[in-house]
Amino acid sequence: MSTEAELREKLVRMGALLYNRQLAHGSAGNLSVRLDDGSILVTPTNSSLGFLEADRISKLTPGGEFISGDKPSKEYFFHLAVYDERPAARAVVHLHSTYSVAVSCLCHEQTDDVLPPLTAYHVMRVGKLPLVRYFRPGDRALADEVREVSKQHRSMLLANHGPIVSGVSLEEAVYAYEELEETAKLYFIIGDRKSSPLRADEITELNRAFPS
Repeated sequence: MSTEAELREKLVRMGALLYNRQLAHGSAGNLSVRLDDGSILVTPTNSSLGFLEADRISKLTPGGEFISGDKPSKEYFFHLAVYDERPAARAVVHLHSTYSVAVSCLCHEQTDDVLPPLTAYHVMRVGKLPLVRYFRPGDRALADEVREVSKQHRSMLLANHGPIVSGVSLEEAVYAYEELEETAKLYFIIGDRKSSPLRADEITELNRAFPS
């Protein structure tokens, strides 16, 4: 695992990448990584992911106590909830990207998986995408919902808000998030046209070949 200084610089680079690809805007969204000792680095509140400064990134204990840096994102608590339930997770990405948020604003008859398995890479990198009911930003009650969903899923979609994606590294979480946004874009491009999502047996084969 990289040193803390390297991970701070990686958060800066990945934040700028997401911002420049227009997956992050204004001061919306937050990133975090888990260090070897269990402490968490998380982007500060009201910070733009395109202009992060490594030494100002917040550092918290595994229990959420402040250690150093600027004040953490007001949503740090659901990052901690993901880490509590997913021991292998070392990074969490939460953004408000356009197409994914649009999916989160739709009415869904079934909420256990709100994007169809249109591509193999969506299945491999995102998996099922359950919809979590709406909570106002900063509502600590959201942590309980995120914790419960994280037991079975590495990705989820917050209603009228945006996705949370975890990974075994920051790169993996970012790439999975990008795949999710591209699938959401395909979903709207296809619209009402007849499509052919992957079949259940094809998904099973992928999950066997590329276990998460």
